[in-house]
Amino acid sequence: MAIYAIGDIQGCFAAFQQLLRVIEFNPGKDSLWLTGDLVNRGPQSLEVLRWVFQHQDQVTMVLGNHDLHLLALAEGFGRSHRSDTLDQVLNAADGKVLLDWLRCQPLMLTGQGYAMVHAGLLPEWTIDKALDLAEEVEDGLSGPHYRQLLSSLYGNRPVRWGEELKGSDRIRVIVNAMTRMRLVNQQGEMDLSYKGGLADAPAGLLPWFEVENRRHAEIPVICGHWSALGCHITEEVVAIDSGCLWGGSLTAFRLDDRAVFTLPCPVYCEPGA
Repeated sequence: MAIYAIGDIQGCFAAFQQLLRVIEFNPGKDSLWLTGDLVNRGPQSLEVLRWVFQHQDQVTMVLGNHDLHLLALAEGFGRSHRSDTLDQVLNAADGKVLLDWLRCQPLMLTGQGYAMVHAGLLPEWTIDKALDLAEEVEDGLSGPHYRQLLSSLYGNRPVRWGEELKGSDRIRVIVNAMTRMRLVNQQGEMDLSYKGGLADAPAGLLPWFEVENRRHAEIPVICGHWSALGCHITEEVVAIDSGCLWGGSLTAFRLDDRAVFTLPCPVYCEPGA
């Protein structure tokens, strides 16, 4: 039995299926961890959702920002972007079933000596604290007032965590850190505008996983989201969004021996679109 973590699929269903063949995935024995952003911008978001839903006994996933964007749009919140490819899901006969299942998926998980989250964790959070905060969001999304939560997701502020935060500000910081964050300053304030690689990062900002004395450093974190970073694997972070959507590759990481498998992908969407 093997567990494979796979980076952001974003509707690239054909590449996803080909990668499963490359790793010789056996649904009778193996399981998958998916880093979120199953949907959007690629051509087959509906097919990805249907496959994961049908194989949910073998798949564990965390929600990404594009997954949450889909859930919000379905309830009439936010606005569609020119590069969105979500209409096929929103108009599908089984769309409501898929969306009801999607909003009940976790924001963070732990197991096998790893944590997994779509984007990252703020430096002052321990793993246990982050799990508790993720559960606050998960309870809201799966509960009767989920529309209220979805209506408050959009926005970049507050930029840092504080125990005093309440209501939509509290939820927004948790969600932005776990699904959108790339860079922070030494005080743990998030910059949510920069999307480039490490070489051109603005002065005074650094990757969330390089902040000194961050409180979750005892366990490696598997994540996606940062396609410009590429496949970046160290003892402390396993970042595996390698930009399949942009003509990069789709990456699988086998947890037990840290083997890495990559599949070159065609260009579906130009960076920044």
